[in-house]
Amino acid sequence: MAASSFAPALERVLAHEGGYSNHPADPGGPTMRGITQRVYDAFRRAAGQPTRPVRGIADDELHLIYRRQYWDAIRADDLPQGLDYCVFDAAVNSGPAQAAKWLQRALGVAADGQVGALTLDAARATPDLRRVIDDMCDRRLAMLRALKTWPVFGTGWGRRVADVRIAARSLAAGGPAVPVALGGATGGAMPEAGKAPLDSLRVLPRPEAGQAAAAGGLLATACAEAARQVAPLASGSPTLAFVFTALTVAGLLASCAGLALAWHRSRARRRQERSLDLGLPGATS
Repeated sequence: MAASSFAPALERVLAHEGGYSNHPADPGGPTMRGITQRVYDAFRRAAGQPTRPVRGIADDELHLIYRRQYWDAIRADDLPQGLDYCVFDAAVNSGPAQAAKWLQRALGVAADGQVGALTLDAARATPDLRRVIDDMCDRRLAMLRALKTWPVFGTGWGRRVADVRIAARSLAAGGPAVPVALGGATGGAMPEAGKAPLDSLRVLPRPEAGQAAAAGGLLATACAEAARQVAPLASGSPTLAFVFTALTVAGLLASCAGLALAWHRSRARRRQERSLDLGLPGATS
């Protein structure tokens, strides 16, 4: 069995994560070297130990969390070189399930968020690892750009994904991992899929489509009522006849515009959900 790439992959992840952070715009809250207080608390409780500030996390605890909850969760030791690091880094930031879905979408297999035998077989059999890595990074970047905190952390996130793409490609081709290109830690925790996916995205809520149609309907109703008031007088006045016609046409246009806006927003919503792998039915991996 090939040696695990966990140690060098973790080294790259930690280079991006930096040290301690507690940015007010970061939904992860207090975070030390990429491990949030919530994750650390759960780890300590599971080990039968009292919770403590994540800032005091020990190296052995840090390595164990990354190994068990991220590396092993996406079965990185069973993935091809380069792709293992690409999926691991995505899992650290967006959760193992979301990273697995990006991988499965890139491979063209059922996206259930669990790396199983079919996913591994597809990964090993793919003739173009570079394409799979690029597809994964593209999907990941699309989700990051949709996050409300992109204006705050977007520069670092974008730089991180670019670095992951370059390093993973090099590793997949049998070359060395290029040095981490950093201008500071990337910062900003990204919510895991299934825990806080929609309320943390700049995405049009479904009710807005109905609101758009309703707004168009109200305007159409107002135009129709005005036209009804003008109708009795329209036959005796060319000007009022023109006003009647204009109001009728405006009402029809308002109705059409409301329906078109509702359709556009609904379509944009569905397109974004597909891009981010949200709301997908389960399947066997």
